[in-house]
Amino acid sequence: MLHIASSPRGTDSESLRIAQTFLDTYRDCHPADDIETWDLWDGTLPELGPAGARAKMTVIAGGEPVGAQARAWGEVRVAVDRFLAADRLLFSVPMWNAGVPYILKQFIDVVSQPGLIFGIDPDTGYQPLLAGQGKKAAVIYASGVWGPTLGPEFGSNFQSPYIVDWLRWTGITDIVEVRFHPTLTGDLDDARRSADADAREAAKAF
Repeated sequence: MLHIASSPRGTDSESLRIAQTFLDTYRDCHPADDIETWDLWDGTLPELGPAGARAKMTVIAGGEPVGAQARAWGEVRVAVDRFLAADRLLFSVPMWNAGVPYILKQFIDVVSQPGLIFGIDPDTGYQPLLAGQGKKAAVIYASGVWGPTLGPEFGSNFQSPYIVDWLRWTGITDIVEVRFHPTLTGDLDDARRSADADAREAAKAF
């Protein structure tokens, strides 16, 4: 189990708190499983700058990265391998500006690499290389203002559609979602109890 944590707020983070509820339950149900948390803010996630972007295009073209490209590609491969090593994935995702934290977008851009996560067929399009591997994903979404029952004046939701679309694009289609959207006028304690209960039930069946 790999928990990919994208909130920098520590103990103040609702998404991280709910993730811990999920993990505690999962650990009770699967005591033999290894559980690792990848804090995306801990400095281990590489950038995908000019050399990395060129390396990616070199690989897509069938070439082998060399020099600065090779060094950047090596850092990317470490991140991809860490991601691929997990059979179970837990994402804790706060909503930032209707979407996801930029560090999570960076993670997605870093690990979404040709020949590792996806292939491309000129006739049929993208090939999801993680399909059929038995991988599962659980995603915890949290927001403070936006809520599913509110109008556009309270924002839009590009958070969960983006994550689910990316997971399915990789070939991971077994996805469970836990939501925490108390809104500004909702009952915070009730929303926490509901999210925790959903997290426990999801973890038991995960």
